[in-house]
Amino acid sequence: MAGLKLVCALLLCVLVASPIATTALTCGDVSTKMAACVRYLQNGGAVPVPCCNGVRGLNGMARTTPDRQAACRCLQNAARSIPNIKPPLAESLPGKCGVSIPYKISTSTNCNSVK
Repeated sequence: MAGLKLVCALLLCVLVASPIATTALTCGDVSTKMAACVRYLQNGGAVPVPCCNGVRGLNGMARTTPDRQAACRCLQNAARSIPNIKPPLAESLPGKCGVSIPYKISTSTNCNSVK
C-alpha cells in the first residue's frame, strides 16, 4: 500500500513539473533521489545512508536557480501527498546529511524566492 502511495506521489510530481521547460531537474529526479528518505521522514530514527546519498545527489543536481526552485516545488508536493511526513525531520534532513541548501525545506517556503 505504501508503495502505491509513493508511485502516486511520484506521478504527481512528474505532472506538476511538466510545464517547467527551463529546468533540467524534474520531480522524477527529486523523487528518485529522495525515495530512500520516506520512512525516515515518517518515523524518525537514524537517517539511512542511502537517504543522505540521495540528498547529496539532489543537491549536486540543483545547481541553477530554476533547478533549485523546481526541487523546492517537487519536495513540497511530495510532502503534501505522502502521509505522515514530519516537517521538523524534513527541515533538519540536509544538515543531518552534511548538506547546506539555500532554503528551508517546508511546505510554507516560497519556492519562487529560492535563488
